[in-house]
Amino acid sequence: MQTETETETAPRAPTALAMADTLEEDIVLGLLAPRVRLVEDELMERFDAKRHVVRDALALLEGFGLIERRRNIGALVRSFSREEVIHLYEMRELLEVEAMRRIALPMAGAALRQLHAVQAQHDAAIAEQNPRGIFRANQEFHRLLFAQCGNAYLSQAIEDFARRTHAIRFGALMSRERQLQSQREHHDLLALLSRGERQHLIDLTVAHLVPPRDLYLDTQQALLVR
Repeated sequence: MQTETETETAPRAPTALAMADTLEEDIVLGLLAPRVRLVEDELMERFDAKRHVVRDALALLEGFGLIERRRNIGALVRSFSREEVIHLYEMRELLEVEAMRRIALPMAGAALRQLHAVQAQHDAAIAEQNPRGIFRANQEFHRLLFAQCGNAYLSQAIEDFARRTHAIRFGALMSRERQLQSQREHHDLLALLSRGERQHLIDLTVAHLVPPRDLYLDTQQALLVR
């Protein structure tokens, strides 16, 4: 029989959601590239998890639009055609621009303080070269930002479409140049929110989407040329 201390210190089995979160980070960071297979037995060993937990995690990732299942092959990290990439980013632009039109400006008070606090975490993660910390802080910054639009369905749609492009953004966060560019743009967004410069805010929101999209398209084109 386990003692109370042994029970407290024993490692906990991962939940499907925790496993899916880790694999989602792996995809964004380029550790799992497009078309890489996710093998159940390998995931069971890596996470010390039961098969049903692994399958539930894969089902979550499929629902997020990050993986696809193919007959006789299994689960693969999603890959996208040029047209799919363009269409997904068109949707992101439409949604995010509409949110920026709805945010009350100039932003002040608790909302702006929260955004500055999250950006401080983003800054620290970049300084420490902590890719997973960069990803998590970046996600939280944008979640809080778009939540200020006042429409929960719009902000949730933005989050859903952003997640669907994680397999497109693969590896972008590992680029030091892209990390620093994103950091500068976040600070510029905060300044524009504080000053209430809506059109500049919209323009920067659109520009912020471009680099990972174009990186994927350029990489895809380079592979086709070979």
